[in-house]
Amino acid sequence: MARETSDICGVTVIDQTLTRRTAIGGAVAAGAAAALTTATPAHAASATDPQIHAAVEPAVVLDAGPAGLLSADPLLHLLRRATFGPSPASIAEIRRLGATAWLDRQLNPAAIGDPVVDGLLARLPLSGLSIGEIHAKVAAGQLRQFAWEPMWQLSFAAPIRAIWTERQLYEVMVDFWSNHLNVTCPAGDVWDSRTDYDRNVIRKHALGTYANLLKASARHPAMLTYLDNRYSTRLSPNENYGRELLELHTVGMGYTERDVKEAARLLTGLTVDRTTGAYRYDAANHAVGPVQVLDFTHANATTTGGEAAALALFDHLALHPATARRIATKLCVRFVADEPPATLVTKLVKVYLDNRSAIVPVLRALFTSPEFAASIGAKTRTPLEDLAATVRILGYGPPPSGTKTFESFYVMARNAGQAPLAWGPPNGYPDVATAWASPSGLLARWNSHLSIAAGYWPADLVKPANLLTGMIGATPATYGALIDATATRLLGTTLDEGQRAALAAFYGKTPASLLKYNDPAVGWMYPYLMAMLLNSPTFALR
Repeated sequence: MARETSDICGVTVIDQTLTRRTAIGGAVAAGAAAALTTATPAHAASATDPQIHAAVEPAVVLDAGPAGLLSADPLLHLLRRATFGPSPASIAEIRRLGATAWLDRQLNPAAIGDPVVDGLLARLPLSGLSIGEIHAKVAAGQLRQFAWEPMWQLSFAAPIRAIWTERQLYEVMVDFWSNHLNVTCPAGDVWDSRTDYDRNVIRKHALGTYANLLKASARHPAMLTYLDNRYSTRLSPNENYGRELLELHTVGMGYTERDVKEAARLLTGLTVDRTTGAYRYDAANHAVGPVQVLDFTHANATTTGGEAAALALFDHLALHPATARRIATKLCVRFVADEPPATLVTKLVKVYLDNRSAIVPVLRALFTSPEFAASIGAKTRTPLEDLAATVRILGYGPPPSGTKTFESFYVMARNAGQAPLAWGPPNGYPDVATAWASPSGLLARWNSHLSIAAGYWPADLVKPANLLTGMIGATPATYGALIDATATRLLGTTLDEGQRAALAAFYGKTPASLLKYNDPAVGWMYPYLMAMLLNSPTFALR
């Protein structure tokens, strides 16, 4: 038996006898993890300006950045931002290829095989159904009308893709656009169209041009239903989609009520066929007459030309300087900092407009910028990212069969506050640290870290038979060496002396204490060390 004390904000809060029963409760682990706190993740200082092309030897672990939390290794920084978290395989890959070649590969996802995720998605066969396929299954009695199963399977697929896809940057951008052009999933009105929206709008155009993505969204039954345009007619234009098109999807604030009304009139006729559920243009319900939306004007003289006039508006808005700034700013918030540097936003606006809304050149400019290189420690992970990053850094494989684990991951993300794709308002999940600063959400993350690391829940992930050797190899000689090796493996950096001492004290030891082969610290209690490191502010940083 040993006694453990931990310091939270300078106050000793735990004095507890360690046994298997008390440790499983998790309170001890949480207390010791709190002693790792050295800064608030949302306000951690950024590093100096390492270029992402710098050569880094595979065995080298650089000193932590100024915040004392993260490694300043530029390759690990790129992985933390351009993926859902480093994994042992991705770390080896980026060290082999270098930053430039790795980024080039990720920006061409069609050339990347993804057999693991392909196999997992085969267990969720409804998640990628088209509108026609869903209606055919309903007609054949294989699905109930208004069934939610396809939407649930799509939601369950989101964490699976985030964790195990080889096309990591593509999947990050799918998540980005799913929020920017949000259609809540699951939701009753889009029962037959939400999976098709994911496949034929978001995924098809995630690394294409924003102009094409916007037009695909505007003519998709899911968006037309979600924002009520399918019910908009020349006699009663519905302003909902017109407003969100301007405020959320393109130029942002600065429009007038007249702009909204004019946009709503121009968008009449873009609707959904009641029989097939597919998009159609209804010329009889299109309101004709001259329109002006911001600086866009159109004669809109005929009902038959109404669809072309609406598409002209979408093209105009997609290439509007205000839209370019909005997209550039949101990309910088996702990949650089909650308050993005104005210099980088301005540079990306130019790249966006010069390339007529093509996204790949913008991403390339962002990731190779000095502002990106200097942003180490400036972003925190959302709950879904934290979940994915946990499984990825542990290197655990997917379950050999079934879908219970997929559902479990969904529940874990939901319990932490971010059920995949389920944000209700049209603005999508927030991507700033303050939005996720919740004690209950933090506790949910901590519980998930231990459950996953130890294999409690989900229980069927493929993990090493011996966690210690699977994580760090041979048993170290001392508790300090054990802590250092595990921190390097999971966090990419080592801890300071106070943090090492706090973790050793969890076991009733000091960093210099010798390890024995049968010590609980290298046996049944090793997952608690793993979990405490995953509970740290270092791991919370993107």
